[in-house]
Amino acid sequence: MQVDVYKTDGSLSGEKIALDPGIFEMKPNDHAIYQVVRSIQANQHQGTHKVKPRNEVRGGGKKPFKQKKTGRARAGSTRSPLWVGGGSIFGPMPHDYVIKLPVKVKKLARKSALSYKAMENGVMVVEDFNFDAPKTKSMVTILKALSLENKKTLLLTPKTEQQVLKSGRNIPTLAVREADKASTFEILKNQVLLIQKSAVEVLQKSLKN
Repeated sequence: MQVDVYKTDGSLSGEKIALDPGIFEMKPNDHAIYQVVRSIQANQHQGTHKVKPRNEVRGGGKKPFKQKKTGRARAGSTRSPLWVGGGSIFGPMPHDYVIKLPVKVKKLARKSALSYKAMENGVMVVEDFNFDAPKTKSMVTILKALSLENKKTLLLTPKTEQQVLKSGRNIPTLAVREADKASTFEILKNQVLLIQKSAVEVLQKSLKN
């Protein structure tokens, strides 16, 4: 699969770059995508929710009234779950939501997401660029030149470029990631995948079996 390489001013550079058909033209595996997206969302749960069961509620050491001849049900503590201010029964307790998946499933899901993006003509390759200093205006200019200012875009760079990252972090429709660290969920939730030219090799290398 050959795609054009764009300049930062929006014009074609005249160069084409080959995208690995085993990554960008495979038959997507929807179940692998489902498993990975479910795993990503589950792993974001903090799992810190908690209520106090009966043994953690303060007080209630004294029997509230005598056992017999009151006409009331027997009670041994005011901290019983049946009383106002008592403990909770079967309430949420802290636990781990992490879902672990095999590396092969994660790679298959990322390949499937990239193939879907390629099918939708949502993959663009742009020449490498960086900035001397962080400037949101410079990033906006590039996005406008590529007609991406109103589209949710994921920009992939070959490595962490602090100036590019800082220039894009205040743009609501743009996310910047290293090519080998972009998740399946990030690829799917953005309309356009904008890849810097040298990041293509990094991305494809990270997905080789």
